[in-house]
Amino acid sequence: MSDSNPAKTAILARMVMPDHVCPYGIKSKWLLERQGYSVDDRWLKTREETDAFKREHGVDTTPQTFIDGKRIGGYTDLRAFFGKPLPAPGSTSYVPVIAVFAAAAALALAVSFAVYGTPFTVRAGEWFVSFAMVILAMLKLQDIEKFSSMFLGYDLLARRWVPYSYLYPFLEFGAGALMAARALDWLSIPVALTIGTIGAASVFYAVYIQKRDIKCACVGGSSNVPLGFVSLTENLAMIAMAIWMIFNH
Repeated sequence: MSDSNPAKTAILARMVMPDHVCPYGIKSKWLLERQGYSVDDRWLKTREETDAFKREHGVDTTPQTFIDGKRIGGYTDLRAFFGKPLPAPGSTSYVPVIAVFAAAAALALAVSFAVYGTPFTVRAGEWFVSFAMVILAMLKLQDIEKFSSMFLGYDLLARRWVPYSYLYPFLEFGAGALMAARALDWLSIPVALTIGTIGAASVFYAVYIQKRDIKCACVGGSSNVPLGFVSLTENLAMIAMAIWMIFNH
């Protein structure tokens, strides 16, 4: 299938109403055009038109794409048709963690440059860890109930004392913010060292001793990040940061 063939055409039926324009219809049109198709863009302008279209073609959703007289389906089906399938619902992914660490690194380098005139300083390393702690805590706090439920699945202390599953994000957030400011070391260092040690022991026990295949609550209770090396590294980084500050501040 050549993407440069101008004769390729597709029919796209999508909802375009005064109070609602289907985002998946826009994505479908964009994807078709990227693949070199001329799109016969057919708008469903009312709920009545949309319902009639669904009944006619025996489908439950719109948009719907037709190529060479064959119905391809909705946006997800269209991506699969072009060999660009979306991840399966519930599939594991490290993307959230990578995004957090990339954001923390960018902020740390930027602040270091603003303060010292160079991004590459020891302070930048400290800021990277502390900023990552704050960002991770923020993600947990978006839905603390979901976080606590997932956290209780593997954390050794939380299983014995449930309130810890609610306190953890606040402890992580506070310790990270204080470490970034180099303030109240007497408080931030013990907190980071304690929660990091408990977290590392919990992850190691669940993954490497019990051999469990579960998801990590490190970026919130709705994430699909697998519990394992990345989760262990996060906790070890907190421990290392605490030890570093003990000997350097």
